[in-house]
Amino acid sequence: MKYPNGKKTETKTVRNASTSRRGMSLEADINTTNEDYLRMDVAVIHKKPTPITIVKTDYPKRELAKITEAYFKIPSTTDYNGIYKGRYIDFEAKECHSKTSFPFSSIHPHQIRHLDAVERHGAIAFLIIRMSHYEKDYLIDARTFIDYYDSRQRKSLSYEWIKENGHEIAYKYQRPCDYLNVIDKVYGL
Repeated sequence: MKYPNGKKTETKTVRNASTSRRGMSLEADINTTNEDYLRMDVAVIHKKPTPITIVKTDYPKRELAKITEAYFKIPSTTDYNGIYKGRYIDFEAKECHSKTSFPFSSIHPHQIRHLDAVERHGAIAFLIIRMSHYEKDYLIDARTFIDYYDSRQRKSLSYEWIKENGHEIAYKYQRPCDYLNVIDKVYGL
């Protein structure tokens, strides 16, 4: 709300758990979860910044400086990395709005090569895919995904394949995408 004095105040709405996720992005949920992991000293996992080269800036005042033109320096690898129980973790997060499948075109070949490389060197590597229509998140082991991707049986992962080969991530209020519980079970940590 905006009051006549120009100040904004926050209003909070309480929703039930099943509708509270609508409109929330997967990235925001993972960031919230990671902040809680860090606060509780469970894991140190951060979103990787996208590497850019700044071409032009506007400096009317130092506190108002803004980038007006930039380009991507190199292709980014995956979205998140960090450490959990002494193991390096690296993963990509994707939202899918289709009811039936997750298209391979949603993930870049250099990201798949990166997941393959870190997994071969002993990292825990995976994808988190949010099937928005069903309001469900799944963790898919990188090796399982890459093997299927390399076989090129299809141009996508069917929702049925995701349910059979992925691991559903439970939604919790404090940790809306609590993927470390799944990692404990899948990777035996």
